Amino acid sequence: MNFLIQPKKYKSLMADDGSRAVMEKTVDFFEDMGKTQLLDDYNKKIWYKEFVDFIGKEQIFAKLLTPKKYADGDEDCRWDTARNSEYSELLAFYGLGYWYCFQVTILGLGPIWMSPNEKAKKKAARLLKEGAIFAFGLSERTHGADIYSTETNLTPKDDGTWVANGEKYYIGNGNEAEMVSTLGKIKDGTDDYTYFVTNYQHKAYELKKNVISHQEYVSNFALHDYPITEDDILSRGPHAWDSSLNTVNIGKFNIGPASIGVAEHCFYEAITHAANRILYGMRVTDMPHVRKNFMDAWLRLVAMKLYQRRSSDYFRGASENDRRYLLYNPTSKMKVTLQAEDVINLLWDVIAAKGFEKDTYFHMAAADIRGPSKLEGTVHVNIQLIRKFMKSYFFNPAEYEPVAPDFSFNDDLFLFNQGSTKGLGKVRFHDYAPVFEANKDLPNVATFIKQIEIFKGLVEKAGPDKMQDMDPSFSLPLGEMFSIVVYGQLILEQTKLEDVEPDIINQIFDFMVRDFAGFALQIYGNHSSRDEQRLFCKEIMLIKAVADDAQYQRVWGKYVFALDGEYAMNE
Repeated sequence: MNFLIQPKKYKSLMADDGSRAVMEKTVDFFEDMGKTQLLDDYNKKIWYKEFVDFIGKEQIFAKLLTPKKYADGDEDCRWDTARNSEYSELLAFYGLGYWYCFQVTILGLGPIWMSPNEKAKKKAARLLKEGAIFAFGLSERTHGADIYSTETNLTPKDDGTWVANGEKYYIGNGNEAEMVSTLGKIKDGTDDYTYFVTNYQHKAYELKKNVISHQEYVSNFALHDYPITEDDILSRGPHAWDSSLNTVNIGKFNIGPASIGVAEHCFYEAITHAANRILYGMRVTDMPHVRKNFMDAWLRLVAMKLYQRRSSDYFRGASENDRRYLLYNPTSKMKVTLQAEDVINLLWDVIAAKGFEKDTYFHMAAADIRGPSKLEGTVHVNIQLIRKFMKSYFFNPAEYEPVAPDFSFNDDLFLFNQGSTKGLGKVRFHDYAPVFEANKDLPNVATFIKQIEIFKGLVEKAGPDKMQDMDPSFSLPLGEMFSIVVYGQLILEQTKLEDVEPDIINQIFDFMVRDFAGFALQIYGNHSSRDEQRLFCKEIMLIKAVADDAQYQRVWGKYVFALDGEYAMNE
């Protein structure tokens, strides 16, 4: 069993022929393009028009991003989080730029599908079918994503229409987006927020520049008395505000899969290079430190995939009475993206100078991999969001029906009707303990359980004071420790569903125990930490993962070293 995607032996998670065709056609497109052109386009920063033409011709985005109601009877169309996550991983496997085109189209469609404007929805569906890409016009140069400070505005005219003025920045696809969901304020005395639609071809839409040096187009555009009618208005007032944050909720979940895809391609390239290189009279992969790097990288990748897969079930099963996804989503965004960076670092320490060569996928990935953790909220923002759920998670569990794996052909319509973005403190979670207890016969899971209990005592009896809450050097490692518990819980839930063998699970929790101790050390060494907090952290730090060399070697031989030569992209 290969846990990593292998495009030339691709096996979609989806059961329907239409979804499998989307994945297979995408693999064929990139493999036909070949690695030489893929990297040449990247190095020369060439806009990926061939890809945009391909997704239009095959109606890829139309099938993935059109809810059934607006699909004009096309049975392959639905908005399916599990399917979109899989596609995000596959696109990023070939390059983060291609994924980014998909990602910002998702963001651009968010305010449209959330809108009561039926004309705009039907227009979006028609444009998707015609091959259009979309954009999300929220950020501004001076304020970034600070919605409160939005300066773009709509000014009413006597005939009941408006004119839009303002400038947007960091807007992906802004060079060719047929519908740009643009955030502004209405200058009619209310100062209401509003989303309205603009188009890149209109003469009042000034495309100023690409703000980054990349094959992606991340635009700066300006609106100069851009005419807006009632048909162009998507939302107004609190609905527009909520549409901003709820759209980000949707888009954020696709970032983790993208990081996974990038890291998977790098793993294949690195293991094949190292396993066939002789240094100092020995195969590089026979060197203990090299073997450890590959083991850690592979285990982290598998854990990332297990977490992401399970969290998508909670996303698809979300409702007004079950908003657990609001914790699992930022945990994916923060944890999976950072783990991908760790994987690249581990691999780069092995292949060294090879990672700079312009004919490797790795050099492209190494430049791009630090991007995902900065999108849709920085690591700091997402950790602070995660921390809002900590007390409810540990001390106020609720009863829920078990959530089954969801590969149904349904639209995830709740995502377009998430409601108010307030009330996070009221969200409750099922008890994390049983799934850990069910695996306590594995030595490293049992060790991790001990760490959790000490950490829970830290939170309950020696939690941060107001100053520590405001101090990132304290609050961030605390949030990281909490996120590892959530991460471990969903990983264990998924290992049961996939029948992952105990050797792998125990080795995954080896690095989890080490990571947990590392963040405890950060708190222990913090100047603001109190003595009672240091005592809890010291206990956590002194708990070691349980070594099992025979198990380690089994996983290495059966799963990790076995990937030597498993995949190479067509030249």
